[in-house]
Amino acid sequence: MEKMAQYIKSIEIDSLWSNRKHILWELRPDVNILSGSNGVGKSTIINRSARHLNLMRSQRLTSNPEDGVHINFYPADAECINFDIISSIDRPILSSEMLEKVSGADIRTELDWQLYNLQRRYLNYQVNIGNRIIALLTSGNNDDQRLAAELTKPKKQFQDLVDELFAPTAKTIARDSNEILFHQYGETIPPYLLSSGEKQMLVILLTALVQENRPGVILMDEPEISLHIEWQQRLITLIRTLNPNAQIILCTHSPAIIMDGWMDAVTEIEDITR
Repeated sequence: MEKMAQYIKSIEIDSLWSNRKHILWELRPDVNILSGSNGVGKSTIINRSARHLNLMRSQRLTSNPEDGVHINFYPADAECINFDIISSIDRPILSSEMLEKVSGADIRTELDWQLYNLQRRYLNYQVNIGNRIIALLTSGNNDDQRLAAELTKPKKQFQDLVDELFAPTAKTIARDSNEILFHQYGETIPPYLLSSGEKQMLVILLTALVQENRPGVILMDEPEISLHIEWQQRLITLIRTLNPNAQIILCTHSPAIIMDGWMDAVTEIEDITR
């Protein structure tokens, strides 16, 4: 069995653009925020790191001469890592192949596509939690019964957070449904009919939940897009509420992201450029 990393220790990029700018970013295990002016390469660093992690998923490589990206794990002998890449831009889906896969669903944008895949992970999450609860309740051990009750808390916490965040538009999550649906003014609506900001927040919170409290990475390129300022301020805390073991790696233009006590997690791009 492959040894799983707890977090990414550093990201090194040989040349950010055409043999220019060597990047070495030493990372914290909890929160890492890349800051800098427009055009200096923040999104390029996040996106190249994300592409490399996707390559690792299929080839199990921590470095590859072809893309010039090197990932160092903790512990050093780990071979892979759990990770999620969250895209914030709500562009229309142009791929006919992708649209064919979701025939019958009201999926038109990239955020819709992320929600569609997260719905499936959410169903698997509930099955996994349900099986673990049954095993604990039938063990006959009183401590196991207490642990079974604890397993139900993250889902309820997620639902409570969504209800709180969406309260201004009178939306509440449908708690009697195994898939993500919402009640609003007596109607039941799918998540694909939410606003872009609501979809984006739902994608982020669902991703944190279905990681099941495991160590892993969440990469985000400018996650503040479409989020109003209060949600921006709470974003990192909300993610860590649902999975305190997630390593967050993001780039941002918004000072609101760091207003909730994350100033010391900010790295200026000039400080990691050689």
